[in-house]
Amino acid sequence: MDIRLLTTADLPLIQHANLENLPENYFLKYYLYHALSWPQLSFVAVDVSRPRKGPYDYPKIVGYVLAKMEEEPTDGVQHGHITSLSVMRTHRRLGIAEKLMRQSQLAMVETFQAKYVSLHVRVSNVAARHLYEDTLRFRNEKTESKYYADGEDAYSMRLDLDDVAELAKRYADEEEDKDKDESGRANGGDATIKSEGVDEGEAVGEVGRDPEADGKERKIKVAVGRGLGVGDLVEKDESKH
Repeated sequence: MDIRLLTTADLPLIQHANLENLPENYFLKYYLYHALSWPQLSFVAVDVSRPRKGPYDYPKIVGYVLAKMEEEPTDGVQHGHITSLSVMRTHRRLGIAEKLMRQSQLAMVETFQAKYVSLHVRVSNVAARHLYEDTLRFRNEKTESKYYADGEDAYSMRLDLDDVAELAKRYADEEEDKDKDESGRANGGDATIKSEGVDEGEAVGEVGRDPEADGKERKIKVAVGRGLGVGDLVEKDESKH
């Protein structure tokens, strides 16, 4: 399973997932509005076990999270909002919804410095409430009467993102220290070789990994020459050596 950013090409597929699983449905332009306005915040889960038959074969999207930033927050605090979350019934109980949510929360903090994230959930949706309350630690702020079109009440929930911000800061500090170390060794004239490893954010999915690249040619970056900085890197095909 691969968690990656939503693209405009995914929109018909996430609309299908929405129609399959949720009673609240949206026009395609509403998804497009999210994708174009906040392209960093919405993610899809792709089942990479299904082989592609051709270059135009659509990926099998089994879940998505659609998110945005509140444009005019009434409390004056920068925060995000989860518009929709859906996982196909065939792929539930695999932790996909949690990974989608955590990735979106991290993106809200890293990109927009969001202080918290909000959402609405049906009072009767026990499974979703378990995810939000018990797993993700959202808290219920209030009940909004007849929030949904069919007259059902909604819980308005909120999660402060202080812990996510601290995690993002720690990752950023580690990357900065690593860059300084590489720069220092490169400036010393040593030929520094660094494999392009997996993103350290394992807890929130394998974002950006190309599953089809496994087992193929592996490229590394090599500092060439004495006294070159970290910016003077070239790609070298290691598989031929």
